[in-house]
Parts: sequence; C-alpha cells; structure tokens
Amino acid sequence: MNLGIDLGSRKAKFALVQEGHVIRLADHDTVPFYKRYGRLEGEELVLDLAASGLFSAEELEGATVVVTGYGRNTLSLRGARVVSEIRAHVAGALAQTGLADFTLLDMGGQDTKVALVKAGKLTDFVMNDKCAASSGRYLENMAAILEVSLAELSSHWHDPVPLDATCGIFGESELIGQILRGYPVERLCAGVNQTLVKRVFPMLRRFPSETVVLTGGVAHNRALVRLLEDATGLALVVPEHPQHNGAIGCASM
Repeated sequence: MNLGIDLGSRKAKFALVQEGHVIRLADHDTVPFYKRYGRLEGEELVLDLAASGLFSAEELEGATVVVTGYGRNTLSLRGARVVSEIRAHVAGALAQTGLADFTLLDMGGQDTKVALVKAGKLTDFVMNDKCAASSGRYLENMAAILEVSLAELSSHWHDPVPLDATCGIFGESELIGQILRGYPVERLCAGVNQTLVKRVFPMLRRFPSETVVLTGGVAHNRALVRLLEDATGLALVVPEHPQHNGAIGCASM
C-alpha cells in the first residue's frame, strides 16, 4: 500500500494506491489541516494522519509514504520520502493517462508548472511561482470581485472582455474598471478565464507537443479548457483526478 501526499498551498491532497489502483482519495483545506493535526517537534512539523480520520489505522499501518507539494520541506513523517513537485506531477500524469509523450500543464493554487515528457521521461520544465496571476488563487479573487461562484466563472468563454494586466493585483483593478464600464458578467467571466490562457501560452510554446495534459485544481475550469484548446489547436487531456494528480504521482513512484 502506498500513500501519496501533496501538500498544496490551498489543499492538502492524499491518494492511497495499491498495485497501481487508486483505493481512496481525500483532501483537506491546508491551513485548517495544519492547525488541527500538526504539531512542532523541535523545528519540524509533524502531521498526525491517524487523528485526521482520512484513513484507517489499518491503511496507514505499513504504508509507504511519499510526499510533495508546497509544504513538503516542513513535513516530518517517519519513514516518508520527499520528492519534487514536478517529478510527482509527471508521475501522476503518466499513471492517470497512460501517455508517454506530452506537455504537462499543472495549474495549482499558487503556481503553474509546464513540463515536457518524452518516452515517459521528464526532459525539461519551467515553473511560475513568483506571481499567483495564473493560478487558482487568482480565479478565487476574481470570482469574489464578480460575486459569482467558481463554477459560474468556469462556465463562460464566449466573447471575453479584454483584460491585459499581467499582475494579479493590477488585474483586480482592471476588472473593477471593466465592471464600472457596464460589461455583462458573462463576458467579464470569459475575460478572466482568457487572461489565464494569455499567461500560460508562452510557457506552453517553449515545450511544443501534440498532446497537452492539464492537471491541478484549475483543470476543473471548463472555460479554460475550451479556451486553451482554441489557442493551441490541440485537444487537451484532463485526467480523471486532476486535483489529486500530485498525490497519485507520489503513490505511484
């Protein structure tokens, strides 16, 4: 039994895998999870997975634990192996899709990663972790300004209102300005989704391939998938469990 843990900035994700089959997936908001089930021992953070109730004592007993993510370097689990985020996400995409040649686009809570995979091997990658403007946090902020849910935001891609700011903070101001000009919410939502395409497209162009695999929580944004397909001319592959991809990758290594 393998337990993969992806400690994201917004969500902590867990995947229990046995002989290549996903037995159970779980997730928890990161900050409450740390506050309730974390404790300091010396200068290290230890997580009490048994107390969380996400898995039974029998499942945790003897499980091989591999961890990655935003909080991987602060995690202390006896016997756990730490791997890089990019390795974990590539492994997850390989396990979930069965593909061997593709460009991976992982859009998480606070960063975006693009990796080129050939013959099942990571050959190169680029990561944007300096600004959250192409991440799930950006979408959350824009949805709050528009007073819509993320589900509503992700349902609009037609006739987007142009939004050109490359910074998340300036993007908020620009969006407010367009609201004041009277544009309908549907076009504003489409415009927000289009900005993500503008920001990740240069990263995708660095690693061209015939297939793009989209992972991370942002992969649930249907409008983004449609707009990316239009921009790249390619059909995007979204795995069955895009948000748990890193955890599945950890459990598959």
